[in-house]
Amino acid sequence: MGGWRNAVQEAAASKPLFVTIYATVVVGIVASSFYVFSAIYSPSASTTQSISTSWLSSPPLSQDVVSHSSNNVSQPTGKASQPASNQLRPILEVPPSTSKMPPLESFRLTKELVGERAKDNVIIVTFGNFAFMDFILTWVKHLADLGVSNFLVGAMDTKLLEALYWKGVPVFDMGSHMSTIDVGWGSPTFHKMGREKVLLINAILPFGYELLMCDTDMVWLKNPLPYLARYPDADILTSSDQVVPTVVDDRLADWKQVGAAYNIGIFHWRPTEPTIKLAKEWKDMLVSDDKIWDQNGFNELVRKQTGPAVDDDSGIFYAFDGNLKLGILPESIFCSGHTYFVQAMYEQLRLEPYALHTTFQYGGTEGKRHRLREAMVFYDPPEYYDTPGGFLSFKPSIPKNLLLDGEHNLESHFALINYQIKQIRSAFAIASLLNRTLVMPPLWCRLDRLWFSHPGVLEGSMTRQPFLCPLDHVFEVNVMLKDLPEEEFGSAISIREYSFLNNPLLPQQVKDSRLDVQLCQEGTEDCHASSNTSRPGLLRFPKNSTEETFKTVFSSFKDVKVIQFSSMQNAFLGFTDKAREEKFRKRMKRYVGIWCCVENHTPGHIYYDMYWDEKPGWKPAPPETPEEDHPPF
Repeated sequence: MGGWRNAVQEAAASKPLFVTIYATVVVGIVASSFYVFSAIYSPSASTTQSISTSWLSSPPLSQDVVSHSSNNVSQPTGKASQPASNQLRPILEVPPSTSKMPPLESFRLTKELVGERAKDNVIIVTFGNFAFMDFILTWVKHLADLGVSNFLVGAMDTKLLEALYWKGVPVFDMGSHMSTIDVGWGSPTFHKMGREKVLLINAILPFGYELLMCDTDMVWLKNPLPYLARYPDADILTSSDQVVPTVVDDRLADWKQVGAAYNIGIFHWRPTEPTIKLAKEWKDMLVSDDKIWDQNGFNELVRKQTGPAVDDDSGIFYAFDGNLKLGILPESIFCSGHTYFVQAMYEQLRLEPYALHTTFQYGGTEGKRHRLREAMVFYDPPEYYDTPGGFLSFKPSIPKNLLLDGEHNLESHFALINYQIKQIRSAFAIASLLNRTLVMPPLWCRLDRLWFSHPGVLEGSMTRQPFLCPLDHVFEVNVMLKDLPEEEFGSAISIREYSFLNNPLLPQQVKDSRLDVQLCQEGTEDCHASSNTSRPGLLRFPKNSTEETFKTVFSSFKDVKVIQFSSMQNAFLGFTDKAREEKFRKRMKRYVGIWCCVENHTPGHIYYDMYWDEKPGWKPAPPETPEEDHPPF
């Protein structure tokens, strides 16, 4: 149990910058870290070639909205009529522009509304507020592309409800009067959202339909309904935070080996007596104590009893009160943020993933969005792929010995990361000079990052070393995408994910407009500080060029969409404008985060330093005193 205790100690010892990393997650992380730690030591995509993003553009929000009742969930009625499919507008078919927004009463959650969308007695539901609209549209688009239409989206604010309606998304009003902004993980409003999930489950189950409840920060990569139908005897099928594989095929997880938390971001409920009883007890628990995290409450109730197995083969077992039949979805194909992004467990086991849930990440909502973009499963509007000013990318250069040789330990991990950080720093500088958006390079790590102490990678996991790690393992993605004051930090530098130029959604006009920049030693053949290309699309450009040289030469290529450097090694000599350089340095210092965490030391985190190379003898080590425990600003 030392893992979760260390997580709490980390929270207590951290400085204000990292309050969002530790303090806001303590409520949920304590139990989750315990479950993850227990799991470690327990004894026992669809193609996107033809995807269109035109559906993302929004018409103006309607003003023809009547005030709505605070009670937006109807009581169960008689048997729902099942209209013919041609009575329903197809998913993502936009209503006529001449039509008016229907009154809010027509969006109430009723048995009839669910019945209109249900198929084979199953309804899939997610919900959120306007701040998560792009996540919701991504969720919807994936299901639509998979040919799945039996879903509904709950709108927690009127702004989202209107926007979804005008995009052709089947939506209902939750009457939550929720804020339209991102509420932040662990906040009181975040916990309110969790309670709304429990209320929704209690409202829908009596309608008599099976309910696949999903968080908005996950995407479907494969139609899950045939898989869920393989286990008709299960009252509930739930995902989990399990990071150590319990099975190596597509069977249900081995419940005896699952020590991690059951994750309620993806779970399937059947309308049986045991599930209705559980839902009511769960609701009563959360209503009686507003400090209980919804997922912890679910785990506490369901784990009152675990076992015996229902039979010898299915993987289903008795839980809760001894009558509820529970199955745990396999961690390799109903993926967490760890089994997908860090371990690539599905890939190693040669399996097809059904779902991806952006858990186990460190950059808030922005980090979740960036991870989905890295996986090329997030749908952005067309302007994301063709932004004014164009893009800058480079081919990272990493010596084989830094990547592969020697032990995987703190020293070798930081040596590898620091080598990459220095190149990225130069790329940011050049991107700022040329007013271009930087395409981040793939990032290689030797060690995993978690919230608690560990030996480098989780014992029993399938994490390979080294591995391609998410950007938020090293960089503060939420800070990188934040509007920092320009007078203090200089002009913003936009970024794109490392997979950006390989995304099928990248328009042809961007692919076709490219300049390859080959760094060379000035004075050698065709290596001059000029805009003359040695052949079409190729520019040989001197190493260690100055700020003025970059501006002068590349002013001739402002209309080129993508400029790709062959390397960032010794590409930039440095700023001549010292005021600009100072602002740039302030920005860069805030872009890197921490690695966590060494064993047997409090605090256990180590700060990354964007300017490590300016400090002779720099070594990776956790702070020894409270005075040392701060980022290297």
